[in-house]
Amino acid sequence: MFRTALRNVLAHKARLLMTTLAVMLGVAFVAGTLVFTATLSEAFARSSAKGFEAVDVAVRPDFSSDETDPGGPSDLPRELLERTRELPGVEHATGAVSGFAALAGKDGRLVGEGWSTQGGNYDTGPDGSGEDPRYDLREGRAPQRAGEIALDSATAGRTGYGVGDTVRLSVSGPVREEKVTGVFDTDDGNVAAGGTLVLFDTATAQELFSQPGMYSEIVLTASEGVGQGELRKSVEKILPEQAEAVTGQTLADDQARMIEAEMEGMRTGLLVFAGISLFVGVFIIANTFTMLVAQRTKELALLRAVGASRRQVTRSVLVEAVVVGAVAAGIGLLAGIGIGAGLRSLMGSLGATVPDGPLVVTPAAVVASLVVGIAVTVAAAWLPARRAAKVPPVAAMNSVHAPATVRGLVVRNTIGAVLAGAGAVLVLAATGMDDGKVPMGAGAGLLVIGVFVLTPLLSRPVIALASPVMRVAGVSGKLARLNAVRNPRRTAATAAALMIGLTLITGLTVIASSVQKGVDKMATEALKADYVVSMANYRPLSPEIERTLAEQDEVTALSPMRNSLSRIGDEYEFLTGVNGEGFGKLAELDFTEGSFAGLGGESVIVDADTARGHGWKTGSTFEVVYEDGERGELTVGGVYRDNEMMTGIMLDTAVLDPHLEKVTSMQVLVATEGGASESAKSALEDALGNNPAVLVQDEEDVSESVAQMITLMLNMLYGLLAMAVVVAVLGVVNTLAMSVFERSQEIGMLRAIGLDRRGTKRMVRLESLVISLFGGVLGVGLGVFFGWAAGELISASLPTYELVLPWERMGVFLALAALVGVLAALWPARRAARMDMLESIKTE
Repeated sequence: MFRTALRNVLAHKARLLMTTLAVMLGVAFVAGTLVFTATLSEAFARSSAKGFEAVDVAVRPDFSSDETDPGGPSDLPRELLERTRELPGVEHATGAVSGFAALAGKDGRLVGEGWSTQGGNYDTGPDGSGEDPRYDLREGRAPQRAGEIALDSATAGRTGYGVGDTVRLSVSGPVREEKVTGVFDTDDGNVAAGGTLVLFDTATAQELFSQPGMYSEIVLTASEGVGQGELRKSVEKILPEQAEAVTGQTLADDQARMIEAEMEGMRTGLLVFAGISLFVGVFIIANTFTMLVAQRTKELALLRAVGASRRQVTRSVLVEAVVVGAVAAGIGLLAGIGIGAGLRSLMGSLGATVPDGPLVVTPAAVVASLVVGIAVTVAAAWLPARRAAKVPPVAAMNSVHAPATVRGLVVRNTIGAVLAGAGAVLVLAATGMDDGKVPMGAGAGLLVIGVFVLTPLLSRPVIALASPVMRVAGVSGKLARLNAVRNPRRTAATAAALMIGLTLITGLTVIASSVQKGVDKMATEALKADYVVSMANYRPLSPEIERTLAEQDEVTALSPMRNSLSRIGDEYEFLTGVNGEGFGKLAELDFTEGSFAGLGGESVIVDADTARGHGWKTGSTFEVVYEDGERGELTVGGVYRDNEMMTGIMLDTAVLDPHLEKVTSMQVLVATEGGASESAKSALEDALGNNPAVLVQDEEDVSESVAQMITLMLNMLYGLLAMAVVVAVLGVVNTLAMSVFERSQEIGMLRAIGLDRRGTKRMVRLESLVISLFGGVLGVGLGVFFGWAAGELISASLPTYELVLPWERMGVFLALAALVGVLAALWPARRAARMDMLESIKTE
């Protein structure tokens, strides 16, 4: 039986080719994902480890302490740095200061990855003449005073800046012009990932990123023979409260874990799409083996007649599946390794910098690829294998095995109806839950499976709707429609593969279009301001930005929006500082109690959820602990319904600012004379020095920035889902090729009684078109339903969410399904048309 199984595989190489391709694509996606993410993780981990080679112990503020004030622990004082330098076992102690610094290229645009554009200090030691062991100067000298900087060599190479050049940069808003005095090498992981690092002298860095005499971190290098653990214990003896000492090895391990966690999200997302491709491939595999079993009815019956047991017949079919799965998995693994290498190169070509390192093929990737390929193929072939075992020996006397019984169809339809009904009920119930993501996901899965099981039942009435159109094609159209419903199970399996891909694509498109509409509506309803000014990476803005804008003649109203963490009772709440006098002219809020008149002095306005949680109403008073530890008492002057742009406790900046360690704003709302216009926007940008790190956005810009993110995300998802569509195309080709082979005698007879080659091609093409459109209609319908249901969950957090049905795109998706049908039919139709009539008629 084993030899028989191998012989059958070799005898049906062409028929199994599409199955092999379907499995191979899915496995290649899995292997490519695992290789790509493992390679990135290893490269970044190695780069990060290099960055900690000069760090034996790091002293830093302890943010994990439960006793910290809302503002968090303070930076480290110079006195602590001096004390660590005197400790036995310390070879070198360096005070580090760091923060955000946006560098403009020669074209005026932001250089680097935005959030990875960092600034720091070059520490020249206690006497000012030493070298900083963290950075190796390769050109020029270290910055020594305000107005001087040093650039990392990677950034210098990308931008073309060199020693002596003057560059434009921004730290928290205002544009600064600095002279490059040196270029240095660094193993910093952010730089390796495509970011930038700008170094200032220590005094300037403290002024920009901290406070005079304060450090973000103290880095210690141990003397020869002193271990990291030993040095850490020595340092802990002199540490103040809310400070901690961490070994360099711990920092490297933490960084490696963080990188691994970041890769995990990417890996999971890519594997989900690989799983979708494999799930779609299951239908093709099951379809192929079902048709192979049906075509070998006499052969299987003869095996039973000469003594083969049911178990042996089942095993022979499963052995074929194992062989096919193993071959496909092996090819898929090799293709996946190539995909992993290609994705890494693609990232480089798109401008993302990846640290150097080898291509990593882990044992887990190899085992997972082989197991997935073989397991999916065997699982898909199991039902056809069981069906093969049920072929009675007497079937050897006939050329056709008994068709499916009415009882079998009733059972199938009943199971399908129960699954689809349960899935639909679960999805509908989830729309009314606070957190219904898991129930909705489970319901969606049940509904898709239920519809798949019911597809043979649905195929006849749905395909019958195409009859009027098919009549236009004459005899070929009528024959194509009849052929499409002749074997409903095969049609269902073929259409289901396409249905799943289009369900996901349509659902995602409906959600994205609706979210975009909600964002547009939110920007229109929540803002009266003409412009929102913010940092490009959404870091805090310098108060100088606010002052500069206030001085402009065209500005008629202005309000910052500052964020500050406070403690109210046992809970932490964010306070939002605004201009109490002019905020009502810049924002639109729906008040349930009070109005903007309640905002000013010690009187605040609060969103309804926060007020409900604390039991507040207009006139309620409460005690607050500000971020500097000072206490105060505030009064609720109004309660409003929150939205995505406005939420929390809002109070006048005159009350909040004295309690802030550093006065910054997340945004500045601006109204201009005559409203938003290109001239007003240009005037504001010019006033801010055409800063590459600062965004000046009107309502349309806010909406477009969200639209760009949504479009980018959708395009990525479309690209990933294209794999499932490719697999679905293979399924249609496979089904048609098998169908043409099975109907060889019939096609020969049709040719003999007058159907010409063109009519034969048209018949096969129309059959493919009908099956593909059937899958497309089901997919678009399910996608719209799932898009609506998911939108009900989203609307809880985005009140302005509004369902949008993108008719044009859905029409494109149906056209895509039709195109799939046309392309998939090219080879089978050509093969059918070129059959020899006499040879076909003689075929059994």
